Amino acid sequence: MPKGDPSEVLRAPELTAGARRLLETASALFYRDGLHAVGVDTIAAESGVSKRTLYDRFGTKDQLIAASLQVRHQRWWERMERRVAAHPEAPVLALCDAYREDAETVDRGCAFLNAAAELPEAHPAHRVVRAHKHAVRERLAELVELAVPGTREPGTLAEQVFLLLEGGIAQRGVDGDDRALRSARAMTARLLEERGAAPEVPGAP
Repeated sequence: MPKGDPSEVLRAPELTAGARRLLETASALFYRDGLHAVGVDTIAAESGVSKRTLYDRFGTKDQLIAASLQVRHQRWWERMERRVAAHPEAPVLALCDAYREDAETVDRGCAFLNAAAELPEAHPAHRVVRAHKHAVRERLAELVELAVPGTREPGTLAEQVFLLLEGGIAQRGVDGDDRALRSARAMTARLLEERGAAPEVPGAP
Protein backbone atom coordinates (compact mmCIF):
# COMPACT_ATOMS: atom_id res chain seq x y z
CA MET A 1 0.00 0.00 0.00
CA PRO A 2 1.38 3.46 -0.84
CA LYS A 3 2.48 5.58 2.08
CA GLY A 4 0.24 8.54 2.80
CA ASP A 5 -3.07 9.32 1.13
CA PRO A 6 -3.20 7.75 -2.37
CA SER A 7 -5.50 10.53 -3.54
CA GLU A 8 -2.81 13.09 -2.74
CA VAL A 9 -0.14 11.07 -4.53
CA LEU A 10 -2.35 10.80 -7.62
CA ARG A 11 -3.60 14.38 -7.75
CA ALA A 12 -2.63 15.96 -11.08
CA PRO A 13 -1.03 19.41 -10.93
CA GLU A 14 -2.76 22.55 -12.13
CA LEU A 15 -1.00 23.66 -15.31
CA THR A 16 -0.58 26.73 -17.43
CA ALA A 17 -1.02 26.33 -21.19
CA GLY A 18 2.74 26.15 -21.74
CA ALA A 19 3.28 23.66 -18.94
CA ARG A 20 0.41 21.53 -20.24
CA ARG A 21 1.93 21.45 -23.73
CA LEU A 22 5.30 20.52 -22.28
CA LEU A 23 3.76 17.77 -20.15
CA GLU A 24 1.76 16.33 -23.05
CA THR A 25 4.90 16.17 -25.18
CA ALA A 26 6.97 14.66 -22.39
CA SER A 27 4.33 12.03 -21.64
CA ALA A 28 4.19 10.91 -25.27
CA LEU A 29 7.99 10.75 -25.51
CA PHE A 30 8.34 8.89 -22.21
CA TYR A 31 5.83 6.29 -23.34
CA ARG A 32 7.31 5.86 -26.80
CA ASP A 33 11.01 5.92 -26.02
CA GLY A 34 11.31 5.20 -22.29
CA LEU A 35 11.90 7.42 -19.28
CA HIS A 36 15.68 7.31 -19.21
CA ALA A 37 16.12 7.72 -22.97
CA VAL A 38 14.31 11.06 -23.14
CA GLY A 39 16.21 14.14 -21.99
CA VAL A 40 14.98 17.59 -21.10
CA ASP A 41 16.58 19.07 -24.22
CA THR A 42 14.46 16.79 -26.40
CA ILE A 43 11.31 17.58 -24.44
CA ALA A 44 11.92 21.32 -24.74
CA ALA A 45 12.68 21.10 -28.46
CA GLU A 46 9.67 18.90 -29.26
CA SER A 47 7.22 20.96 -27.20
CA GLY A 48 8.50 24.38 -28.19
CA VAL A 49 8.63 25.30 -24.49
CA SER A 50 11.86 26.38 -22.83
CA LYS A 51 13.80 24.28 -20.35
CA ARG A 52 13.43 27.17 -17.93
CA THR A 53 9.65 26.65 -17.99
CA LEU A 54 10.20 22.96 -17.32
CA TYR A 55 12.37 23.60 -14.30
CA ASP A 56 10.25 26.50 -13.05
CA ARG A 57 7.04 24.48 -13.18
CA PHE A 58 8.19 20.95 -12.38
CA GLY A 59 11.54 21.42 -10.63
CA THR A 60 13.21 18.30 -12.01
CA LYS A 61 12.76 15.72 -14.74
CA ASP A 62 11.82 13.25 -12.00
CA GLN A 63 8.91 15.44 -10.93
CA LEU A 64 7.89 15.85 -14.57
CA ILE A 65 7.73 12.06 -14.91
CA ALA A 66 5.58 11.87 -11.78
CA ALA A 67 3.25 14.58 -13.10
CA SER A 68 2.87 12.81 -16.43
CA LEU A 69 1.71 9.66 -14.63
CA GLN A 70 -0.66 11.64 -12.41
CA VAL A 71 -2.34 13.13 -15.47
CA ARG A 72 -2.43 9.72 -17.17
CA HIS A 73 -4.09 8.25 -14.07
CA GLN A 74 -6.67 11.03 -13.92
CA ARG A 75 -7.70 10.61 -17.55
CA TRP A 76 -7.83 6.81 -17.38
CA TRP A 77 -9.83 6.93 -14.14
CA GLU A 78 -12.39 9.31 -15.59
CA ARG A 79 -12.89 7.09 -18.66
CA MET A 80 -13.14 4.00 -16.48
CA GLU A 81 -15.76 5.55 -14.21
CA ARG A 82 -17.85 6.60 -17.22
CA ARG A 83 -17.85 2.99 -18.44
CA VAL A 84 -18.80 1.70 -14.99
CA ALA A 85 -21.64 4.22 -14.69
CA ALA A 86 -22.92 3.22 -18.13
CA HIS A 87 -23.10 -0.48 -17.17
CA PRO A 88 -24.40 -0.75 -13.60
CA GLU A 89 -25.56 -4.32 -14.31
CA ALA A 90 -21.95 -5.50 -14.77
CA PRO A 91 -19.55 -2.99 -13.19
CA VAL A 92 -16.55 -5.33 -12.87
CA LEU A 93 -16.67 -6.23 -16.53
CA ALA A 94 -17.00 -2.56 -17.39
CA LEU A 95 -13.69 -2.01 -15.61
CA CYS A 96 -12.23 -4.92 -17.59
CA ASP A 97 -13.31 -3.11 -20.73
CA ALA A 98 -11.48 0.00 -19.56
CA TYR A 99 -8.26 -2.02 -19.68
CA ARG A 100 -9.04 -3.61 -23.04
CA GLU A 101 -10.51 -0.65 -24.89
CA ASP A 102 -7.88 1.82 -23.73
CA ALA A 103 -5.17 -0.67 -24.70
CA GLU A 104 -6.27 -0.38 -28.32
CA THR A 105 -4.79 3.13 -28.42
CA VAL A 106 -1.32 2.12 -27.22
CA ASP A 107 1.36 -0.24 -28.43
CA ARG A 108 3.68 -0.68 -25.44
CA GLY A 109 1.31 -1.99 -22.81
CA CYS A 110 0.72 -0.25 -19.49
CA ALA A 111 2.58 3.02 -18.97
CA PHE A 112 2.55 2.46 -15.21
CA LEU A 113 4.11 -0.99 -15.43
CA ASN A 114 6.66 0.32 -17.92
CA ALA A 115 7.58 3.13 -15.53
CA ALA A 116 7.89 0.75 -12.58
CA ALA A 117 10.32 -1.38 -14.60
CA GLU A 118 12.59 1.63 -15.14
CA LEU A 119 12.40 3.40 -11.81
CA PRO A 120 13.86 2.68 -8.36
CA GLU A 121 11.40 2.42 -5.49
CA ALA A 122 12.50 5.76 -4.05
CA HIS A 123 11.64 7.68 -7.24
CA PRO A 124 8.65 10.04 -6.82
CA ALA A 125 6.95 8.57 -9.89
CA HIS A 126 7.20 5.07 -8.43
CA ARG A 127 4.88 6.23 -5.65
CA VAL A 128 2.38 7.31 -8.32
CA VAL A 129 2.55 3.88 -9.95
CA ARG A 130 1.89 2.11 -6.66
CA ALA A 131 -0.93 4.50 -5.75
CA HIS A 132 -2.58 3.97 -9.14
CA LYS A 133 -2.48 0.19 -8.89
CA HIS A 134 -3.67 0.31 -5.27
CA ALA A 135 -6.59 2.52 -6.29
CA VAL A 136 -7.58 0.08 -9.05
CA ARG A 137 -7.54 -2.86 -6.61
CA GLU A 138 -9.66 -0.91 -4.13
CA ARG A 139 -12.16 0.07 -6.81
CA LEU A 140 -12.36 -3.51 -8.02
CA ALA A 141 -13.24 -4.68 -4.50
CA GLU A 142 -16.05 -2.11 -4.37
CA LEU A 143 -17.36 -3.19 -7.77
CA VAL A 144 -17.23 -6.88 -6.87
CA GLU A 145 -19.51 -6.16 -3.91
CA LEU A 146 -21.89 -4.34 -6.26
CA ALA A 147 -21.82 -7.14 -8.84
CA VAL A 148 -22.21 -9.99 -6.34
CA PRO A 149 -23.80 -8.61 -3.15
CA GLY A 150 -22.98 -10.66 -0.09
CA THR A 151 -20.16 -12.60 -1.74
CA ARG A 152 -17.55 -13.94 0.65
CA GLU A 153 -14.12 -12.35 0.62
CA PRO A 154 -14.74 -9.78 -2.15
CA GLY A 155 -11.17 -8.58 -1.74
CA THR A 156 -9.85 -12.00 -2.75
CA LEU A 157 -11.97 -12.08 -5.90
CA ALA A 158 -10.97 -8.50 -6.69
CA GLU A 159 -7.30 -9.46 -6.35
CA GLN A 160 -7.79 -12.38 -8.75
CA VAL A 161 -9.44 -10.11 -11.31
CA PHE A 162 -6.72 -7.50 -10.84
CA LEU A 163 -4.00 -10.06 -11.54
CA LEU A 164 -5.79 -11.25 -14.67
CA LEU A 165 -6.07 -7.70 -15.97
CA GLU A 166 -2.50 -6.76 -15.09
CA GLY A 167 -1.20 -9.87 -16.83
CA GLY A 168 -3.34 -9.08 -19.85
CA ILE A 169 -2.17 -5.48 -20.18
CA ALA A 170 1.46 -6.50 -19.71
CA GLN A 171 1.09 -9.10 -22.46
CA ARG A 172 -0.54 -6.44 -24.66
CA GLY A 173 2.83 -4.71 -24.73
CA VAL A 174 4.52 -7.94 -25.84
CA ASP A 175 2.01 -9.33 -28.33
CA GLY A 176 0.78 -6.06 -29.78
CA ASP A 177 -2.86 -7.18 -29.59
CA ASP A 178 -5.58 -7.62 -26.99
CA ARG A 179 -5.99 -11.42 -27.00
CA ALA A 180 -4.74 -11.77 -23.43
CA LEU A 181 -7.04 -9.00 -22.25
CA ARG A 182 -10.00 -10.68 -23.93
CA SER A 183 -9.09 -13.90 -22.16
CA ALA A 184 -8.79 -12.02 -18.86
CA ARG A 185 -12.26 -10.59 -19.37
CA ALA A 186 -13.76 -13.99 -20.20
CA MET A 187 -12.15 -15.56 -17.13
CA THR A 188 -13.44 -12.70 -15.00
CA ALA A 189 -16.96 -13.28 -16.31
CA ARG A 190 -16.72 -16.95 -15.33
CA LEU A 191 -15.43 -16.11 -11.85
CA LEU A 192 -18.33 -13.70 -11.34
CA GLU A 193 -20.91 -16.17 -12.60
CA GLU A 194 -19.54 -18.80 -10.21
CA ARG A 195 -20.23 -16.31 -7.39
CA GLY A 196 -23.78 -15.71 -8.63
CA ALA A 197 -23.46 -12.63 -10.85
CA ALA A 198 -25.89 -12.28 -13.76
CA PRO A 199 -24.49 -13.72 -17.02
CA GLU A 200 -25.56 -10.72 -19.12
CA VAL A 201 -22.48 -8.57 -19.65
CA PRO A 202 -21.72 -5.36 -21.55
CA GLY A 203 -19.57 -5.37 -24.65
CA ALA A 204 -18.95 -9.11 -24.75
CA PRO A 205 -16.19 -9.89 -27.25
